Amino acid sequence: MRGLDEFVKSSLTEPIEVRRSKRDQSVHLHYGKFKAKLLVCTVVKFLNGSGFIITAYLTRRMIGDSIWKQK
Repeated sequence: MRGLDEFVKSSLTEPIEVRRSKRDQSVHLHYGKFKAKLLVCTVVKFLNGSGFIITAYLTRRMIGDSIWKQK
C-alpha cells in the first residue's frame, strides 16, 4: 500500500460503505474507491473506545455485514 496513503485516508473519512467483520464484531471494514473495479479496504479494530488500523489492502469485493452505506 506504499504510496496509497491518500486512498486509505479517504476510505476512513469518506467511505462508500462500512461493514462489520463476521469473525470479530469489534472490527470494521471501511471501503473506499480506488480505480475502475478496485476498492481500498481499511480494517479498523475498536478497543476500549478507541480505534486503530490493523491493515489496508486492495480488493474487488466487499465482505462482512453492512452497517453503513453512502447514499
